[in-house]
Amino acid sequence: MLKFVKGNLENIDGVEVYPIFSLLVFFIFFVALFWWVCTAKKEHVKEVSNIPLETDKNDQLL
Repeated sequence: MLKFVKGNLENIDGVEVYPIFSLLVFFIFFVALFWWVCTAKKEHVKEVSNIPLETDKNDQLL
């Protein structure tokens, strides 16, 4: 199976760019996410982390 896929990919001109581009996109995404997490305000993090624990009268169906 892998030989079939590898054989087809070898015939495509410029196919070596796609793995490099994918790695670059994911690396930039995770660096940006790490930067956002490190610079997030503590009040916002505390507020968002308490959302699942809050109960609302409208949420209770019983």
